[in-house]
Amino acid sequence: MTSAPDRLLRRLEWRLGRRLDGRLQGNYRTVWHGAGIDFTDLRLYAAEDDVRHIDWNVTARLDEPYVRQYTEDRELTAWLVIDRSASMRFGQGAGKESTATELAVSIARLVSRGGNRVGAILYDNAGHQVIPPRGGRDQVLRITRELLRPAPKGKPGKTTDLEAMLRLAATTTSRRRSLVFVMSDFIGDPGWDRPLARLTHRHEVVVIRVVDPAEVELPDVGVILVEDAETGEQLLVDTSDPLLRGRLAEQAGARETELAEGMRRAGVSAQRITTDQDLLAALIDLVQRSGRGRR
Repeated sequence: MTSAPDRLLRRLEWRLGRRLDGRLQGNYRTVWHGAGIDFTDLRLYAAEDDVRHIDWNVTARLDEPYVRQYTEDRELTAWLVIDRSASMRFGQGAGKESTATELAVSIARLVSRGGNRVGAILYDNAGHQVIPPRGGRDQVLRITRELLRPAPKGKPGKTTDLEAMLRLAATTTSRRRSLVFVMSDFIGDPGWDRPLARLTHRHEVVVIRVVDPAEVELPDVGVILVEDAETGEQLLVDTSDPLLRGRLAEQAGARETELAEGMRRAGVSAQRITTDQDLLAALIDLVQRSGRGRR
């Protein structure tokens, strides 16, 4: 009898095989490659080049900007930094946590297909777990198993310390340049933009913000009791009240603006994925966006 982690991984492997077949890069059969570390040549700078690759000594000597070219490192290390706080358990179906789990397992399997290593940092205020990067299907199965375990229950009244989560990620991944996926709803204390900027300075970072539609637009379901998943605060609200709906819409808009500004300061562009979205379609879009960004 197969375990729940094995069943989930098999199901996602089957879906990935069908939906991503023909979209992977040649015979290497993976969607993300290493950053490259071996210098091979110099050429004139082009508008789309990364300015970090400019060779300033040669540029000064020849009075024209030149960039260094590198051979591609086929092996990379990827990290999954996953927010497992109470707010991630909100949402339709199994909630944002379930969406993040399936997406993380799918990404881990894609990354590992080319012999790459993948690790994970599972974070909650009540505790965190670091799974060191390794290759192979067994590693993906281990990450799947840990993601399916119930997250530790923290004390009510405390919002997610996203700054601490990202500081932990920066410290844990500091030994080698990596591809880092940060998955969170970004509901928590402010101040996370600085450690995220530190992470993007060292690594290639893909931020995935998991959102439930009810967080953006309150459904009209009459009078209900709502509870803050992180603080435990409860409130009786009339969801059909137009004034309430208008205030919540304004707050949601202000929050979107604040998040976008934080991402801009950190130097990243967040990929937004909702709980009612076709997950495999979202993953294909993520692959294509990442590919364009790396080129």
